[in-house]
Amino acid sequence: MEKNGKVLAIIGSQYGDEGKGKFVDLLSQNFDYIVRYQGGDNAGHTIAFNGETFKLRLTPSGVFNKKNKVIIANGTVVNLKTLFEEMQMLTSRGISVSNLFISDRAHLIIDYHIQMDKLNEEIKKKDKIGTTLKGIGPCYADKINRIGIRVCDLFDKENLVKKFEASLVYKNILFEKFNYQLFDPKKLANEYYEYGQKIKHMVIDSITEINKAYKEGKKILLEGAQGVFLDVDFGTYPYVTSSSVVGLLTEGTGLSVDKFKDILGIAKSYSTRVGEGTFVSEILDEKLAHIIRERGHEYGTVTKRPRRVGWLDLVLLKHSIQVAGFTQIALTLLDVLSGHKEIKLCTKYLYEGKEIDYIPSTITEYSKCQPIYETLPGWDEDITNCKSFNELPTNCKKYIEYISNTLNVKIKYISVGADREQTIEVE
Repeated sequence: MEKNGKVLAIIGSQYGDEGKGKFVDLLSQNFDYIVRYQGGDNAGHTIAFNGETFKLRLTPSGVFNKKNKVIIANGTVVNLKTLFEEMQMLTSRGISVSNLFISDRAHLIIDYHIQMDKLNEEIKKKDKIGTTLKGIGPCYADKINRIGIRVCDLFDKENLVKKFEASLVYKNILFEKFNYQLFDPKKLANEYYEYGQKIKHMVIDSITEINKAYKEGKKILLEGAQGVFLDVDFGTYPYVTSSSVVGLLTEGTGLSVDKFKDILGIAKSYSTRVGEGTFVSEILDEKLAHIIRERGHEYGTVTKRPRRVGWLDLVLLKHSIQVAGFTQIALTLLDVLSGHKEIKLCTKYLYEGKEIDYIPSTITEYSKCQPIYETLPGWDEDITNCKSFNELPTNCKKYIEYISNTLNVKIKYISVGADREQTIEVE
């Protein structure tokens, strides 16, 4: 008789940058498998412990726990050059990557995807999406158009040439028209065949591996990249990422829907957003936004771009809970809010004179929404050394309770600092 394992998915509930990496690292101590199921090297995860800080873009955050089997699954798009750089960085700092594996079905980001990303943004001009220019969108587009290059393709050079030829027909026509670099399928095939030899020992049938682990009773933690509001279906389209943050839980791992019982939503105690797109609760007082940005180190891990800052948007979080099915919430960067006399929470929107509590489907409608705020008293105390919920200042506890009661979901964890140890588990 099989003894089914436990699956916990960790998903960002906002626009990404919520602090998912810290919780994957923290909770990985209790899991056997850590699986990155979505996104690419356009999103960074920062992990701090023992006085050291690591910034990862592609490697699952559970790599620091040697007992974990760490997998880059089939829903992820992989830039092998980034992966090699990251593996070198980790090994140079004494972190073994012998527990890191990659799915044979994962699609690869090639240099021409990055160039296509730049060209797409150039063509759109003032209507550009504001991508990280890492080639994520063009790679996922090739996947859907059935001309993508997968890890499993790297071991047959003759067939790899044909695949590159098929993928480049349209692209090279565009590149020539706009005076961009052209790509040679044979040169690329030679280059990526060699890359294949370098990663051959890491390549596995991840779908079989993960499902076998589940049947054997192993504990599996799934790690995504961006947040729900960058989901291509559920986010602020078209200002979204090119993959499904929610849907790829199953499609990007091979685990069936019935296996997901626990989903932890990571929510920042305020809101941030990188790039273009509507941001209803954005703080328009630049002085105040700057203070929060600096205290929270709100700059892109990958791009270094300053993040836009806003108050916590509970309308947005309700939407995330609805579509992602969060069973619990981890509230991060709460320490950043210390020292403010008042703290605002966006509880509803005002749209064309009416109060609404949902997200309009079009950017045109959504951009017309104005925030309706509830203002709560702040706290002055430094909370970075608090070890329990009861140690938090009264107004801080009231802020947390207001969020939990409004969202009708349990706040399971509270982060009061960047380090792994600066985490309160709420009993």
